[in-house]
Amino acid sequence: MTPLRFAPCLLALAACIRAPDVVMVDRATALEQQAAGSFDEVELRLIRTGVVPRPVPFTPEQLEALGVRPPTPVDDTEQTEADRIDDLLRNRCIGEGRDGLLVDTHASCLGASDRGEALVLVDRVNRARVQLWRWMKAERKGVSASDLQRTWRRTHARGVVCGGWMQRDDGGWEAKKC
Repeated sequence: MTPLRFAPCLLALAACIRAPDVVMVDRATALEQQAAGSFDEVELRLIRTGVVPRPVPFTPEQLEALGVRPPTPVDDTEQTEADRIDDLLRNRCIGEGRDGLLVDTHASCLGASDRGEALVLVDRVNRARVQLWRWMKAERKGVSASDLQRTWRRTHARGVVCGGWMQRDDGGWEAKKC
């Protein structure tokens, strides 16, 4: 037998043989879906969290490292001058001196404040107090200026805000206890 004689038969047989159909399943069966569970709610929450803008929580130290200054006790909000003085006294940026005048104690200041603005405020309040003492002295001629000032300070100290920075008689500083 010659190999050429079998060629047509081989060709006929090759035409009849074909590869089986391959079926690809890209979805899990119902049983597999039940076993895996549904994460639709978690996925939606994750999407909403990524889309909704919200503040990033930073500590005051992180904000300061980024160059963001915290709000100062002396600002231009609707606070009165007395409110700003109380804030500065509580934050120890200024203190009630034992002579009755406000004193710059910025070295012991808690937090950040604008020292220049605080000094302008201290100067204005001190000038007003000196004017008040002059008027009181003119009204009470028999009382010495130092006695009058000492009495005024004692009375004024009762109205100083709780926690306000006050000078003791020995020259030290302490927060007012209420």
